[in-house]
Amino acid sequence: MEQEKSVWVIGHKNPDTDSICAAIAYADLKNKAGKRKYEPKRAGHVNEESQFVLEYFGFPVPEYIADVGAQVKDIAIRKTQGICSNVSLKTAWEMMKEQNVVTLPITSHNGLLEGLIITGDIATSYMDVYDSRILSKARTQYKNIAETLEGEVLAGNAHGYFVKGKVVVGTESPELMEEYIEDDDMVILGNRYEVQLCAIEMNASCIIVSSGAKVSKTIQKLAEERGCIIITTPYDTYTISRLINQSMPVKYFMRQENLVTFETEEYIDDVREIMSKERHRDFPVLREDGSYVGMISRRNLLNMKRKQVILVDHNERTQAVDGIDGAEILEIIDHHRLGSLETISPVFFRNQPLGCTSTIIYQMYQEQGIEIPTKIAGLLCSAIISDTLMFRSPTCTPMDRQAAEALALIAGIQLEGHARQMFQAGSNFSAKTPQEILYQDFKTFHTDEVEFAIGQLTAMSMEGLQEAKEKLSGYIGQVQKEKQLDMVYVMLTDILEESTELIFTGERAKEMAMQAFHGHAEDHGDSLWLKGVVSRKKQMVPALMLALQGH
Repeated sequence: MEQEKSVWVIGHKNPDTDSICAAIAYADLKNKAGKRKYEPKRAGHVNEESQFVLEYFGFPVPEYIADVGAQVKDIAIRKTQGICSNVSLKTAWEMMKEQNVVTLPITSHNGLLEGLIITGDIATSYMDVYDSRILSKARTQYKNIAETLEGEVLAGNAHGYFVKGKVVVGTESPELMEEYIEDDDMVILGNRYEVQLCAIEMNASCIIVSSGAKVSKTIQKLAEERGCIIITTPYDTYTISRLINQSMPVKYFMRQENLVTFETEEYIDDVREIMSKERHRDFPVLREDGSYVGMISRRNLLNMKRKQVILVDHNERTQAVDGIDGAEILEIIDHHRLGSLETISPVFFRNQPLGCTSTIIYQMYQEQGIEIPTKIAGLLCSAIISDTLMFRSPTCTPMDRQAAEALALIAGIQLEGHARQMFQAGSNFSAKTPQEILYQDFKTFHTDEVEFAIGQLTAMSMEGLQEAKEKLSGYIGQVQKEKQLDMVYVMLTDILEESTELIFTGERAKEMAMQAFHGHAEDHGDSLWLKGVVSRKKQMVPALMLALQGH
């Protein structure tokens, strides 16, 4: 029985500390409470603050997942066994009937795909071949011929190959045979001693004796001396002539060029498009190294198992990992406004007006009576400190502060000192590129007519933020064009001053921000100074949404 795949717990793109820590903690909680296996993942680069937290509490960075869309490896791949290229057409045909398939893969000794043989290729070998030299051209092994004819090799090397000459049916007259038998021919004949002797003396490479006739020791000895193979079979000459082409190796008829194959990591959307343009019924699946895995068909796409995911710290489609429409969402744990995600079936959805997703997960540990491990407590506490800006954000609730204080005791950390270390780690912008700075916390939003993005940088003083501002001022315009956004904003938030300098790009960006914070925004020309504004979720996004919807 195939092992059930793990469920991925994953946060939003450009993850912040809450997104990373919540994924790790919730996977831990689910693993302790349930029978399934849950794994934390990430949908983007881990910023320096999050990296500091992970290293401080001894956690590895979760694996990066670029896309959660269904892949070939999520399909029930049919494990059709590969066959050797020397296998006879008859054996291949019997395997097809036994397995009820129309395609067989030809594989090398180390498992690499060499070609395909389909029922149509075998039919061609029967119906469209009139060349009496086809067996030698196909380099047919004598062992294959004996097996196909249900016979036995009496003389010569059964593992040798028929490589030269034609196949002929002998007559009862040695004199007539001398007129058409040539060197290296394969001769089908009866039980007459003189005819067998004639064929050997005419330098036949092989004689096939029909009807189960006995072959004398003298003929066998002479054949050994002359290097002639002797095969005996219970079939008559007519049946031998009809069956013998089935002994040819599949490699002579297999398809090798322009094969349509898929790798296990390919996404189903791409596979479906390619399949729609091909007439083939079955398609080989390969690993990255070219080794053969199995076969899939269009029918398999109907029974694919979507990846199962739990989303934390977001419920916006634009913020979710790529391919989310092709995955099965099982749960959503979040503390943001309701977004644009749609699910295939009902899901467990927990959304609370708290300052941090990790506060919700802390509550869930308590509700289920599961003890919080020391290091997990450290992650949850760090996430709350980060998301609430050490309780200075208007999103912070008494529950967030209470949770952080309780978690700090479990983790054995001092809140103020730990917060300062975290924020210092995250506000070192000198060695970063503009891209690294912007995308460490960057989210996209949209109304019916406008799509915009807001990035946020936090620091313990404005000095580091001014360095970031210089790097970003020209870059955000480039991002706006590349992502085809109407507006881009970046919040440069001073935690201690509890204020934000807002930089922006876009034709109406400044106008909309001025309207959003009418009477509370100081115009500094290329930026706006927003006193008391520190929260993107509770202050920036709602205010901008109202301003945009009023136009």
